[in-house]
Amino acid sequence: MIPGGGQPNMQQLLQQAQKMQQDLARAQEELALTEVEGQAGGGLVTATVNGSGELRGLVIDPKAVDPEDTETLADLVVAAVKAANDNAQKLQQEKLGPLAEGLGGMPGLPF
Repeated sequence: MIPGGGQPNMQQLLQQAQKMQQDLARAQEELALTEVEGQAGGGLVTATVNGSGELRGLVIDPKAVDPEDTETLADLVVAAVKAANDNAQKLQQEKLGPLAEGLGGMPGLPF
């Protein structure tokens, strides 16, 4: 029920939607600047991604390099990147989850 039986204040709703969009954009910018890591092989391979999941760096310990077994190295790289992306997704949920819930599926908004 709306107090006083009147219509919702459209201006107020628009201001709330704009603020949520601004908060969401700010959180997305923070994610793009935040880096998280994932490791594989007990730290033999470390992948760094930003909070948006973009691969930013890859460190391979020389002990992981065996010219006779490049498949294992490739598997470690894939596992490290996956771990880093999993961490980025968790970060996205922490940063964007509450904002997305607040938007409540409003038309025209990114969630």
